[in-house]
Parts: sequence; structure tokens; C-alpha cells
Amino acid sequence: MEIPSKYDPRSIEDKWYSFWLEKKYFRSVPDHREPYTIVIPPPNVTGVLHMGHMLNNTIQDVLIRRARMIGKNACWVPGTDHASIATEAKVVAKLKEDGIDKSELTRESFLEHAWEWKEKHGGIILDQLKKLGASCDWDRTCFTMDEARYESVIQVFVDLYNKGLIYRGVRMVNWDPQALTALSDEEVIFREVQSKLYYLRYKVEGSQDEWVTIATTRPETILGDTAVCYHPEDSRFSHLAGKRVIVPLLGRSIPMISDEYVDREFGTGCLKITPAHDVNDYMIGQKYNLESID
Repeated sequence: MEIPSKYDPRSIEDKWYSFWLEKKYFRSVPDHREPYTIVIPPPNVTGVLHMGHMLNNTIQDVLIRRARMIGKNACWVPGTDHASIATEAKVVAKLKEDGIDKSELTRESFLEHAWEWKEKHGGIILDQLKKLGASCDWDRTCFTMDEARYESVIQVFVDLYNKGLIYRGVRMVNWDPQALTALSDEEVIFREVQSKLYYLRYKVEGSQDEWVTIATTRPETILGDTAVCYHPEDSRFSHLAGKRVIVPLLGRSIPMISDEYVDREFGTGCLKITPAHDVNDYMIGQKYNLESID
């Protein structure tokens, strides 16, 4: 038999992978053998696999094939993830290209477009995994928004809530003004910008001509101010302990407080506290029992 001088993946890999699938060598049914299971960290259906996925899935494949070879009942469960916010952004952009405005669609119509996107890109991802030679049990392929998975998630959350292990409460969240939804901290992309400092004067309550000046990059949040804070070791403001100041424009009386969070070198050394605007302000608000004006 003549052996080719070069390895040709096209003539080898598709042939043998098709043979493995036909013989259902990757299928797993519970039996007497020791189980060995990997649930694939499901890639998002927002696009296609990248090099990170390739490395990750190759390692999983090595582990699952080794387990199979030493006699374990190996099961590698494949699937894809909805990544709802990112997917929605992709679907909205695609609709825009087609001259369709999301706001003109009903929920049901939009979901149809979203599922169409999922079928297309989820299918591409699964085909890529097969092209890699991934020895997944393809009969078990699932999607995180499948009805069974969806019902299971709802059931678990309700159960955890009833047991008092999770609860609902007011929290500072990242808000996407375009998608009109809350975002996970992990989905926020921070960037530095060259901004301005605005200096505002707060009159000390009960005095004729004493003012406290603060510096802020967000003067519009003045509407939610509920305190002015200085560093406890800053002698410039120590005489204001226990006093109150008046919020400009609003005439609202708010307390002067001190906390080590304040950077004495930034701005004037005095910081306006707006608990409903900033995570750190929110924490200070909780610490000193300040009102949070939403």
C-alpha cells in the first residue's frame, strides 16, 4: 500500500469522523461503568469559535477520549449559550441592515428573528466543533434557552428564593440605555475619557457667608445628592463635623460626613455623595444610612 508523503486532512478527517458518528462511538448510555462527564462550557451564539475555544475544547476532547480508552462511561455534553444581551444587540443590528426597527416588532416577531439567528450561528459553532473532531454525544445537544433548560432555571431560582438563599433588593446596576436593560459587571467595557471638573458651592446651613466647594465631573447628578463627605484627617473641613450644607438649586439640607474613602488630593478634597448614581457612593450611603434618591 502506498503511503502519501504528506498528510491530507481533507481525505482523512471527514472520512473517519463520519465513520465514528455512524457507529455512534461518542454516544453514552448509563450502565455499570464508572461515569466520566464533561458539560461543554457553551459558546455564545453571537458569532463563531475563536482560538480560545479551540484550545479549551481540545483539552476537553483529550480528557474525554482518555476516559473512554481506560474503560469509563465517558459523556461529553455539547451545547450553545444564548448570551441574551449580546445576541439581542447582534439581532438588532442585523434587523437594522434589513431596514427593520426593533420597536416596530412584537415580542413574538422579535423572538422569531432571535431564534433564526441562534439556528444559524449555533449551527455554525456545532459544525466547527465537529470539524475539530470533538467526540461529543451529539444526541444530547442542547441550548440554554431550550424549554427544558428554561423551566429548570426558573424552578431552581424559585426554590432558592423560597428557601431564603436568594433575595430581591435595591442594588446599584449598570444600565444599557440603548437595549434598556441592566448589565452584568462583566459586560461593561470601561474607557478613560478626558473630562472636566466642575466646581460647585454648597452653603453651610445657618451661616451667612461660609461655603463648601466640591469638584465633580458629573454636575447633573446634583439632584440626587444626600451628603457631602471629607476625609476624617483633613483639617480643612474638621470644623464642619456635625454640620449641614444646602444643595445648590434645590435648597435641600444634607449632612456633612467624614470617611476615609475620600481622596484628599482630588479636586477640593470634598466629595458630594449621590447614592443612586455611583457604586462607591451607594456603599457610603449604606454605611451612613443616607437616603438614596432615584
